[in-house]
Amino acid sequence: MSVVELDDKGRITIPKRMRRILGRKVLLIDVGDRIEIVPIPEDPFEVLKGSFNTKKPFRELRKEAEALAEGEAR
Repeated sequence: MSVVELDDKGRITIPKRMRRILGRKVLLIDVGDRIEIVPIPEDPFEVLKGSFNTKKPFRELRKEAEALAEGEAR
């Protein structure tokens, strides 16, 4: 765990050892009393390859995925 401060522009500096774990892109999720930082794979589509065997519309899939992500973050 690390304590960091916001600069005048609202930015934070993430410690180097944590940046190595997170990678280049992260998802910030507001879960009410805190913000969760979730790493995003370099190629998220490669991770998902073969997992979409459905005829559901994209909007419905996205809504389900957002609900699942919020549930996991809590």
